[in-house]
Amino acid sequence: MSKSSILVARAIFPEVLQTLSQVFEVESNQADEVWSAAELTRRMQGKQGALTTGSERIDAALLQANPQLKMVANMAVGFNNFDVPAMTAAGVLASNTPDVLTETTADFGFALLMATARRISESEHYLRAGHWTKWSYDMFAGAEVHGSKLGILGMGRIGQGIARRAAHGFGMEVMYHNRSRLSADLEAECKARYVSKEELLTTADHVMLVVPYSAASHHTIGAAELAMMQPTATLVNIARGGIVDDAALAKALAAGQIAAAGLDVFEGEPQVHPDLLKVPNVVLTPHIASATIKTRKAMAQLAADNLIAFFSNGQALTPLNSLPGAAA
Repeated sequence: MSKSSILVARAIFPEVLQTLSQVFEVESNQADEVWSAAELTRRMQGKQGALTTGSERIDAALLQANPQLKMVANMAVGFNNFDVPAMTAAGVLASNTPDVLTETTADFGFALLMATARRISESEHYLRAGHWTKWSYDMFAGAEVHGSKLGILGMGRIGQGIARRAAHGFGMEVMYHNRSRLSADLEAECKARYVSKEELLTTADHVMLVVPYSAASHHTIGAAELAMMQPTATLVNIARGGIVDDAALAKALAAGQIAAAGLDVFEGEPQVHPDLLKVPNVVLTPHIASATIKTRKAMAQLAADNLIAFFSNGQALTPLNSLPGAAA
């Protein structure tokens, strides 16, 4: 029986690629080139499946050019690079990698919050530049984290992980806003209080964004929302680029409208808005919230397992859409 053919669109762990090669005819990209939309479409020719990351857009045009495609597995929990309705209409199953990165990403969210509040990047740059010649009482004095108020926008698995760390580990008062309210049991577990978006923005000492990206959540934080925040507040985004209006944020930081920001994601990444590079009161990291070896291997393996399960029995492990009657 002939093997199905798949495309692995970016470099992944060699052992995961080897597992896939035992089941499929694999075209891989271990050189880790970032393909244009036209090149990705060309590479998909003749492929029944694909393993992608967040940088590969699966849209109606690509699907129309590749009618043989049956399933695409994203090595990410986010899937704003997928046009899921178009995939469903084309009979293509989509999957992502939830759960395996929850705790690691929550760890990083809290690390970025700490670095932002305590001005770690700013002070390190100062030290490295040779400017530290004496200690002073107010040198890089930042914001308190323990016992302060944390507002979380988006209260899925990762948001809940951050809330538990904040409330149980740092004695923070946690409030959250979400499309739907958590159950009373989950609120109690997270020690989190549901509030309006306006109350969260106006009263939180630190605001953490963990909102899935969609057209509806584009620029959830813009100039108007930044104006609502306290001048001593910090903003951390580990969600997706586009949740924050980066240009408006750069202006707010430069004007001292808020104290500081920590960003792991950006509009148009890997490009970063040039004005963000000019302000000192922002911590910038290159989309690494899930970046531990253990977690990234788990993500790659789950994406591979989704492909293997689908082409073996027509059922992915973590599907994003439903295809009645679908089979490999």
